[in-house]
Amino acid sequence: MNGRSIGLLVGVALGFAAYFGGFAAFLLVGSLGAVGWGVGAWLDREGAAHLRDLFDRERR
Repeated sequence: MNGRSIGLLVGVALGFAAYFGGFAAFLLVGSLGAVGWGVGAWLDREGAAHLRDLFDRERR
């Protein structure tokens, strides 16, 4: 899936949230989407990442 397709899906999801749920739902969907994007980017960068690696970074 390329960036344009993902952007289209995110836009449609935010549009539905804004139309049916109002501004609060729009913000909730947007913030959860940003968290999901961050986790996905972290998993892509780290490969097979483990949750323990998140918290053990200071010890390295």
